[in-house]
Order: sequence, then C-alpha cells, then structure tokens
Amino acid sequence: MERIVKRINLAYYLIYTLTILSTIVGYLVTQTSETTVDVKSPLSIALSSMVILYIIISIPAALYLFHRNTKKWIELEDNFIKLEKYAAGATWRLLAIGFGLVLSVIVFYIIRTESMIFCAAITAIALLFCKPSEVKIKSELNLEDPEE
Repeated sequence: MERIVKRINLAYYLIYTLTILSTIVGYLVTQTSETTVDVKSPLSIALSSMVILYIIISIPAALYLFHRNTKKWIELEDNFIKLEKYAAGATWRLLAIGFGLVLSVIVFYIIRTESMIFCAAITAIALLFCKPSEVKIKSELNLEDPEE
C-alpha cells in the first residue's frame, strides 16, 4: 500500500514542481523583456478561453471518471490488481487536472490577466482534493486493514 501511495505522490509533487519551474521560467523571461500579448487581442482571448474551457471540462470529467472507475475497481477480487488500477487511475486524474495548473501559469506570463491566476488557484484547489493517502485509498476501495 505504501508503494502505491508513494507512486501517486510522485505524480502529485511532480505537478507542483513543474508549476514552480514554469513560474520561475515565466518570471525570468518576462523580467528581461516585455513579451506579453495585448489583453484585447484575438490571441489573448483565444488562449484564455482555451485554458478556462479546459479547466471547466477537465476537473469535473477527471473527478467523475475516476469515481466511476473506482466503483468498478471495488468489485475486483485481487487486491494487487485493484491497487494497480487505482494507482494508474489516480495518476491520470492528477495529470489531467495538473496540466490545467501548469497551462494556466504559462498562459498567465503570456497574457498577464488575473483570470489566469484564478484558473491556477482553482486547479491547485482541485489537486488538493486528489492528494493521495493510505486512508483515502482504503476508504475508496473498501479495503480492510489486515491488522484489525
């Protein structure tokens, strides 16, 4: 069980690491030159719309699909297969939501609108709901503790 939690945690913290790296790179690139796009330009509107639409669709879809698949995984008899499928599903859920976080940070440095900061905050909060733990995995898969 610990191995599964560590594997999912690796993806979880990798997403935040990529977010921090994209923030640092974005800051350094825009600090030396003013390479932002006009807020009212078609490119700016298209980029912000794309990010917002992605976040609006990806967060509920990732959470719903993971929940639906968890209900299927509960029915599996083999706990090893159950945990492996859970780990793969949890990783995909994190990647789907985390991509929106990294994307919103990158687009923020391109167009400099506060709506991208709100998008980043929304996806960061959504990622908090996906943080793995042993208790959460046991609860979602209806696993009994062998020590009990």
